[in-house]
Amino acid sequence: MLWKKSPRPTKGSDLTAFIDEGSEIEGKYSFTGTVMINGKFRGEITSTDSLIIGEKGIVNATVRAGIVLINGEVIGNVFAAERVELRGAAKVQGDVEAPVVVLEEGVLFDGHCKMRNARSGDGAAEAREGTVVALKR
Repeated sequence: MLWKKSPRPTKGSDLTAFIDEGSEIEGKYSFTGTVMINGKFRGEITSTDSLIIGEKGIVNATVRAGIVLINGEVIGNVFAAERVELRGAAKVQGDVEAPVVVLEEGVLFDGHCKMRNARSGDGAAEAREGTVVALKR
């Protein structure tokens, strides 16, 4: 009897790519799925999915993604369709724009924060600029 091996289902949190700390990349990077960067990247990152910048990650780029989770260092502006989270020892030097922005206690953030709601009833995007409060872990 032959057994067919069914393909492993992919979860939304499964990594589709991993850039390790020994890597240095320069240029434009676009992807689908979830990508983790623990190395050095310089340039431009574009996706509608999730980007995780690990503790050892150093990104000098404009970042546009669905969800951006930052544990490392980012120099450049970060735009997310859903949310941006600055965690642990994250260092961000640049502007952050997303409907939801979360900063943990201990994060270093030098820039402006703009939170945009989803489309309001009249079809125009509603923007709020305000003070961001650090959350305790």
